[in-house]
Amino acid sequence: MEYIIIVLLIVILVLVVISVSKGINESNITERLGKLETEVIKELGEFKNSLSKSMNDDFNGLNDKMEQRLNQINDKVNERLDVNFEKTNKTFTSVLERLSKIDEAQKKIDTLSNDIISLESVLTDKKSRGIFGEVNLHHIMTSVFGENKSIYQLQYQFRNGTIVDCALFAPEPLGTIGIDSKFPLENYRIMVDKNNSVSVRNQAEKMFKSDMKKHIDAIANKYIISGETSDQAILFLPAEAIFAEVNAYHEDILTYAYKKRVWITSPTTLISTLTTIQMIIKNIERDKYASIIHQELGLLDTEFKRYKDRWDKLSRSIETVGKDVKDIHTTTEKITKRFESINQVEIKQNDSTKQIN
Repeated sequence: MEYIIIVLLIVILVLVVISVSKGINESNITERLGKLETEVIKELGEFKNSLSKSMNDDFNGLNDKMEQRLNQINDKVNERLDVNFEKTNKTFTSVLERLSKIDEAQKKIDTLSNDIISLESVLTDKKSRGIFGEVNLHHIMTSVFGENKSIYQLQYQFRNGTIVDCALFAPEPLGTIGIDSKFPLENYRIMVDKNNSVSVRNQAEKMFKSDMKKHIDAIANKYIISGETSDQAILFLPAEAIFAEVNAYHEDILTYAYKKRVWITSPTTLISTLTTIQMIIKNIERDKYASIIHQELGLLDTEFKRYKDRWDKLSRSIETVGKDVKDIHTTTEKITKRFESINQVEIKQNDSTKQIN
């Protein structure tokens, strides 16, 4: 507005200057200035109204656009909030589930810790260790062979009075195999404990080897019986760690056991050994049934030859009967023709007699 008023004043001053320069009188100048003022005021009013209307329309349009844009932003924000709330809810639910599983795992760990403590207390007693090995052996035998007592028997007594933890009744040429559980734990623990001094560990290693060789001798002397068992037996170590220790660092024990025909096994290797023996038993049984089938087939071949001879005889008899039937049929045809000839002769005679009469 101020800019427009300044422009109008400049225009008025220009007109005044022009009028003075041309010698126009004062009345004409006043009249023209009045008209110009009126026109300027009118134009200013119209411009003001137009400008006010335009600004109002622009403001209303801008207000509508801003309101529309704000509504869109509000909808988008609400949508994002809903999506994020759903994701957050799922995440929270997942976290609760995982916390629940962690809590269950913690309970299981606590239970396992108690079981380990209980197992530790059990393994400290030699008799309890023996029972543990026997139970483990029983579980393995049941897993491989089931409750088939014809294949194995626990706490089996041989004729010499010795009782083995398990006797495996394999077919020949294997024969009966004794399986006995041994658990040399005390010296093994001292030997592998890094906290002990080197001298203590070396002494424990010597004692551990001595224990193993004593167990091997006991099994070889008690459970390899000539005429009753196989010439080999199995020493079962219930702990995989002890078995791994022997195989990794004590080859002399393995050599000693080999000479005594005693095979050292762990739970894993015993299962493999028993599975192999099971396959051998099945193959032997299959071969036995195969021989029976072959024998039966031989008998069937003999009976079939008899059947063929008898069928050939019957066939020849049937051919003979067929030939006799054919001959009888031929004779019957001839007799029939004879009767027909006789009948024709009689008919001719009758006809001749009628003609004479």
